[in-house]
Amino acid sequence: MSTDVVMPQMGESVAEGTVVRWIKKIGDKVDRDEPLFEISTDKVDAEIPSPAAGVLTEIRVKEGETVPVNSVVAVIGQAGETVSAAPAAAEMPPSPAPARAGAPPAAPKLAAQMTTIEDAIRRRSSPLVRKIAKEHHVDLSQVHGTGIAGRVTKDDILDYIGAAGAAPAERVRAAAAVGVSDQVVPMSVVRRKIAEHMIVSRRTSAHVHSVFEVSFSRIAQIRDRKKAEYERAGAKLTYLSFIIKATADALRTMPLVNASVDGDNIIYHGDVNIGIAVALDWGLIVPVIKKADERNLLGLSQAVADLANRARSKQLKPDEVAGGTFTITNPGAFGALFGMPIINQPQVAILGVGNIEKRPIVVGDGVAVGLMAYLTLGYDHRIIDGAVADQFMSHVKAALENWDPAAAGP
Repeated sequence: MSTDVVMPQMGESVAEGTVVRWIKKIGDKVDRDEPLFEISTDKVDAEIPSPAAGVLTEIRVKEGETVPVNSVVAVIGQAGETVSAAPAAAEMPPSPAPARAGAPPAAPKLAAQMTTIEDAIRRRSSPLVRKIAKEHHVDLSQVHGTGIAGRVTKDDILDYIGAAGAAPAERVRAAAAVGVSDQVVPMSVVRRKIAEHMIVSRRTSAHVHSVFEVSFSRIAQIRDRKKAEYERAGAKLTYLSFIIKATADALRTMPLVNASVDGDNIIYHGDVNIGIAVALDWGLIVPVIKKADERNLLGLSQAVADLANRARSKQLKPDEVAGGTFTITNPGAFGALFGMPIINQPQVAILGVGNIEKRPIVVGDGVAVGLMAYLTLGYDHRIIDGAVADQFMSHVKAALENWDPAAAGP
């Protein structure tokens, strides 16, 4: 029995993807979860694993071609099945023949030809490349592509932009340095998408925030004792690992926060799936730690390192960026005291982690130095009342300040 291979949806707002490279060719044996092809979307590049073991019997989408998500791009069959010839690489259409002197212009043909050229440019570039080109007002037909069949790669467009001059942000800084008062730079595609998503979330959810100050002094002592042991196990023990563990346990204790909204229905999720923001070259992606409440501290540390590394090396699987029930964002990594994060729809809450730093604190009648941070819970007041939100944060705070190594595992 054959298995269809579809273009995955790498992120909830992603509508299409480009097949950058076929790792396997027709007739090759493949194992389940073995890398099959590489895609590029407007959010991330990734290698896509085979959904089944067998033989690659058919390739339906050429390298460099962009198709909607859920489109069938290939077929995996059983050994011995007939294989189909692979489609040729995408090519640019031939240049039009020069018009004869005195011949009337053929407007319909010209319009059709323009559409064909636009389609060809679309086929020979990924969504990421087209996004960069839009941001910098580059005509992709003028960029020499070094990829398969002349496909314009990310390096090609970046080299072209570098040769053409400074990026808009660099021009603004340069103008400021020489005293020019104003510079007008078009909003990038990424910024427009972020603006749209954030406005939709603001309009959808009644946002409220609760900020708790949390001591990390005990966590710091435990971390100092354990970090060498964790490194030997291939994991880096960070403060974020402790926060994820405390959050996962609190979500299990208070399932009202581990929910999402579907129209007029509230879905209380059985699994605790926590999304963690990872910074990439061209934006953010949020890999999801599935069943985070069932992992101990070491397991969570290993999961964070694994997902972050594979996000940056294009190794994430489609289901590893989907299915989140709660999100943690970490503006404190860049020095922010705290943030007021916007909810990741359709979830109903998000935790923001502020900078963990030494601050003076009152202990009894005296003043001491403590390792402190502000944690902010953004929540949807349509679903979660303030008392529930504060009880949830109290659970997280108590777990971090009174950390029990035996309860958290290794």
